[in-house]
Amino acid sequence: MTTTRPLAVCFGGGGLFGIAYLLGVSEALVDGGIDLGTAPSIATSAGTWAAGALALGLRWEQTIAVIGADVPRLPDPRPGRLRKVAAEIFGEQRAPTMRAVVCSLPGLRRDVLSGADYPIADLVAASSAVPGLLSPHRVGNTWYVDGGLRSMASPDRADTAENLLVLAPIAGPMFGPAGRIAERVLRREVGHWQRANPMGAFWLIRPNRAIASLARLPNNLFDLDRAKRCYELAYAQGTGILHRWRESRPPTPTGRATP
Repeated sequence: MTTTRPLAVCFGGGGLFGIAYLLGVSEALVDGGIDLGTAPSIATSAGTWAAGALALGLRWEQTIAVIGADVPRLPDPRPGRLRKVAAEIFGEQRAPTMRAVVCSLPGLRRDVLSGADYPIADLVAASSAVPGLLSPHRVGNTWYVDGGLRSMASPDRADTAENLLVLAPIAGPMFGPAGRIAERVLRREVGHWQRANPMGAFWLIRPNRAIASLARLPNNLFDLDRAKRCYELAYAQGTGILHRWRESRPPTPTGRATP
């Protein structure tokens, strides 16, 4: 008999700001006893940094907050630049429970790479290679660019589980109408996952208004000072979510967004 996993996680994209948001919320949940590090995950762009850190038990203050100043904010076409930064954090370690969404060249087909097959640094470099900002990254015989070009989170590619936790830095109040559109796309993709997993529940977490106010323009997503403030607010949001979950009997209804 097949045993369904209790939890799968989907980490969306959002630049350095997104990494801070994802790790802030996730670390609060981990500190509260929710083991995100061993849960199967699907991650896109910024989400790969967070998923890799959680899989290895690394914290924001130990890794991204320190190395963040070296993350490119302006066009940097040097091949291997992003992988070099990622390798400073993750080395050549792999995370078998992690998968990364990428877009293959030349057709921009949405593909998924497994952490069982490649080092985290390769998954990060491939999924985070924003066209016009960073050079494409080759994994095996294929060149890849940022997975967010096709979907900011790809929850439709998430693992089968009793519960799917979707953490989406670019949704809800982020960027006004653009964030609302992103959330509609996100929910449509979650609908695909639900049809394939009719017994599964999903939980959507995205920035509250205080966090969204830190990044009003797209270039704010690559500002290290804003990211550090985002992390602190995201950790507080994650703590509040955890408290509400514990107090809720039965738990929050399926599909409810957590503010």
